[in-house]
Amino acid sequence: MTNSTDSIAARLPAHTGMQRVPTPKAELFQCRRFVPADLCAALIALTDQDRRPSTIADDNGDPVFRTSETCDLAADLPAVKQIEAMLTQLSGIDPAYGEPLQGQRYAEGQEFKPHTDYFAPDGRDFQKFCTLSGNRTWTFMIYLNDVGAGGATRFKLLDKTFQPEAGKLLCWNNRLPDGGVNHATLHHGMKVRKGVKYVITKWYREKVWQG
Repeated sequence: MTNSTDSIAARLPAHTGMQRVPTPKAELFQCRRFVPADLCAALIALTDQDRRPSTIADDNGDPVFRTSETCDLAADLPAVKQIEAMLTQLSGIDPAYGEPLQGQRYAEGQEFKPHTDYFAPDGRDFQKFCTLSGNRTWTFMIYLNDVGAGGATRFKLLDKTFQPEAGKLLCWNNRLPDGGVNHATLHHGMKVRKGVKYVITKWYREKVWQG
């Protein structure tokens, strides 16, 4: 088990079907059909059970900056245990560094405007979210279903856009080699135009997760 950025990036390509996205600006990977259909369906059902309006750090006053819904997924549920084990096996990251798994639901017209997963070191909420466990390091996001139209994830500064596909994993390092935050990981959960989009997200921290 590790929390070393270098070892994680070196480990990921060994997984069958894993592709490193060609860009010098960030460590970004995708893997189609990472999660089987039955597990995707189970995670969608769990997300629907207890979803609530999503929130943001460093509120910028835009009431429609993030309009999705979020569900914290209990660690003792069989489907959650299964996907957590898959992510641990894939990344080699010690589970102690991981935040609880989250599900997100985007109905038609909902989006998450361009944002970063790391907490801005100069942001007013930085101390609140990072004092105990440090900043976020890696993001692992999985699309749980196909979407009729829209709902892509766009990395504008990398000139890369990823369409939702059931079971597809997208993962990236939020840090630079020197440990600083990587501004190029800015990304936009674009508006769903037709249907509903479900994803799950797993974030890892610099230190052991303490809630």
